[in-house]
Parts: sequence; structure tokens; C-alpha cells
Amino acid sequence: MSVRQSDSMQKMTEDTPKLPDFEKALAELEALVEKLESGALSLDESLADFKRGVELTRQCQAVLDRAQQSVEQLLDNEDEESAENFQAED
Repeated sequence: MSVRQSDSMQKMTEDTPKLPDFEKALAELEALVEKLESGALSLDESLADFKRGVELTRQCQAVLDRAQQSVEQLLDNEDEESAENFQAED
């Protein structure tokens, strides 16, 4: 990889906002749901937790969308030019 490509990749990484770890976001979302379902929160607390839950849901969905896109690219059947036959070694 050339220095120019490396700089370009680093710039893209710096410009891309870091999303929280999917598993952590999902765990936080599950905890929020439990709190909301308990009915022990005030209306203001419930609303704040609901807003946070919506944010976490959107973040998780974005991660899932990117993962699906990656899988679809890997499984793209039209890209037969780059496919090679597997040759097992004896």
C-alpha cells in the first residue's frame, strides 16, 4: 500500500464516527427495556430511557446493515472473475 493510500485510509477512519461495540449497545438496550417494563420509573426517567433506547436501536441497526452489506458483497455471484477453483493439497 502506498503512503498516499495509507494516508487516505487513515483520514477515512478519522472522519468516520466510532460506533459503540454492537454487543455493548445491545446489552444496554436490553437493560433499558427491563427498566422500562418494570414500571418503577417516573415519566421523565422513562422518556429519557426511551430516547436512549431509540438511539441504541439506530446504532445497532447501522452495524447490522453494514454487516449485511459486507456479507452480500462476499456472496456476490456476479463476481465470478475473481473466483478461483479450490485445489486441495495431497
